Amino acid sequence: MTASSRIPLFFFFAIALLCSRPLEAQFSIEQVLAAPFPSALTASPAGNKVAWVLNDRGERNIFIAEAPGYKPVQLSTYQGDEGQELGQLSFSPAGEQLVFVRGGAPNSAGELPNPAQLPEKIERGIWVIGADGKELKKIGTGAYPRYSPAGDKIAYLSGGQVHLIATDSLKEGTKLFHTRGSQGSLRWSPDGSQLAFVSNRGGHSFIGVYDFSSGEVRFPGPSVDRDMHPAWSPDGKQIAWIRIPYNKDALIFAPVREAEPWSIWAADVATGQSREVWQAAPGRGSAFFPNGLVSENSLFWITDDNLIFPWEGDGWLHLYAVPAKGGQAKLLTPGEGEVEYVMQSTDCKSLIYNTNIGDIDRRHLHQVSAATAPKALSAGKGIEWLPVQTSDGTVFCLRSDARTPARPAMLKNGQWQDLVPDRIPTTFPSAQLVEPQAVTITAADGMPIPCQLFLPPGSRAGQKHPAVLFFHGGSRRQMLLGFNYGDYYHKAYALNQYLASRGYVVLSVNFRSGIGYGMEFREALNYGATGASEFNDVVGAALYLKNRSDVDGERIGLWGGSYGGYLTAMGLAKTPDLFRAGVDIHGVHDWNNVVRNFIPSYDANKRADWAKVAYGSSPMPFVHQWKSPVLLIHADDDRNVPFNETVTLAEALRKQNVYFEQLIFPDDVHNFLLHRNWVAAYEATADFFERFLKN
Repeated sequence: MTASSRIPLFFFFAIALLCSRPLEAQFSIEQVLAAPFPSALTASPAGNKVAWVLNDRGERNIFIAEAPGYKPVQLSTYQGDEGQELGQLSFSPAGEQLVFVRGGAPNSAGELPNPAQLPEKIERGIWVIGADGKELKKIGTGAYPRYSPAGDKIAYLSGGQVHLIATDSLKEGTKLFHTRGSQGSLRWSPDGSQLAFVSNRGGHSFIGVYDFSSGEVRFPGPSVDRDMHPAWSPDGKQIAWIRIPYNKDALIFAPVREAEPWSIWAADVATGQSREVWQAAPGRGSAFFPNGLVSENSLFWITDDNLIFPWEGDGWLHLYAVPAKGGQAKLLTPGEGEVEYVMQSTDCKSLIYNTNIGDIDRRHLHQVSAATAPKALSAGKGIEWLPVQTSDGTVFCLRSDARTPARPAMLKNGQWQDLVPDRIPTTFPSAQLVEPQAVTITAADGMPIPCQLFLPPGSRAGQKHPAVLFFHGGSRRQMLLGFNYGDYYHKAYALNQYLASRGYVVLSVNFRSGIGYGMEFREALNYGATGASEFNDVVGAALYLKNRSDVDGERIGLWGGSYGGYLTAMGLAKTPDLFRAGVDIHGVHDWNNVVRNFIPSYDANKRADWAKVAYGSSPMPFVHQWKSPVLLIHADDDRNVPFNETVTLAEALRKQNVYFEQLIFPDDVHNFLLHRNWVAAYEATADFFERFLKN
């Protein structure tokens, strides 16, 4: 008898079965989530230094790199997955110190996040550390610390008021003045003699200016509207700001395509005399998109006496320039695409920004001034964001691509040079990840919807796979053809890669009301609480998968967090026959509750018609149709989506005898602070799909 004849027949059957399947993951969720995520990249005004925060599996620390070699050095020495945020980095003017904030913001009850249940006192502390890593000291509790131009003082916010401390003081800072409302957006004048701020008063807000010589607070050009984004003139004699008219009917999660036109104002600081510099035209672009730019400010006063600002006058979020004395606005960044991360160059003559103009599913860096056309600083298959510039003109940013996670990099001789290539673990499975494809699906109402398609590696013609839809949160988000620039979606992209490696066809859906595709796509008619028009995208995506030859149409699942959890629940409740299983992570289930979470004054009884539509745009009225199993994941200190959204859904599912599982994280927040909670949530998600889509 030969050796082969002694092998049992079932062995050959098993080999044949394995060969008929795609090659499944040789890496774990822990491995694909193990790359540290960088954030808070900042450059020193002098001294050619950059610093950033690195979150390495929950252990957050500050790193610094200095010219000429820019070799990274770890400054702080915090240890463990403790769930304490670290950020708001800012250099002293000479680059000799860094100020930063450690600890999360309080919830509505005044409780600070402590998901690791640390026994010691938890606080949101403001700290200073030397650029050499020495002389670490706490200067107060609060947020938003800003050095004075001379570097001798630090202003910061605590309890809604402005505080101040001398940098050589051994005591904590004290309140600088007291005024009504809650203060924010601190801006030092160029010579440090004055401090501008925004005073939020509920339905209106003022631009305030504190004068250190007189000790007085003045409010130039006060109005009944919302004044914000103060910007000093280069000589410090004038201040400009953005004014948005009050709208008593304004809510949230509802389209706003037009409004009373917003405007730009300026004032002489000495006299308080104010004037309107420019006003948006009625119609398209008349509504200001408050979160359009990812920048400390949305208004820039550059040295040629032009004001640069974002406007959607052509339906896309672009940069425009207008003379500070007034005049017509000039489009600076034409093209189909949008501007996002923006910073002012160190010489204050231009802006460096990232955009998807010319590459709609990625982000690349450009530079523009009021007098020159945009100049591309990067291109290719990478994704670049958060640009900063050192005093010698060197540009740094954070970057990623389809297979390599986020990392800080320097632009040198037209090429990117990674600063910390050795920080990505050798076990990170870059070589096993796939490059997602850009595809466009047709929603149930005929609207084209952009998506990213992840195909299982090693798949062969004729094979049918289980499939999964992914919906991002926000909804003001855009998933890209690579690791996302947001920590939350950087991780979501990693899980989609893992699911593809496990043999799933994964479709990541950039549904209507997201960013990146223009104002009308973002402000989609009847979206969210006004009609749930995005549900058409859910149905269209499911039908797209069912019609693919490589998908088993009876084994389709869906998952998402926050707004994505909402669409997951909508799919399971309204079209139960399309989906076999879902994972709903801190999803919205009744818009009326979530709107009130963001706007406490909202009273559904006083807006009965609107509230009725909002409820009908929610999953809860359709729970009686729900059939498929679902995994519910939520942290109970969630400040974005109330934990009770999952509590009430679970109660309704029990009454319907719908099978569900739950994974609850005590004391964590919406964007889980503990790395181990992310790993647990994603391992549970993958396991749930394995059991209900594969077996």
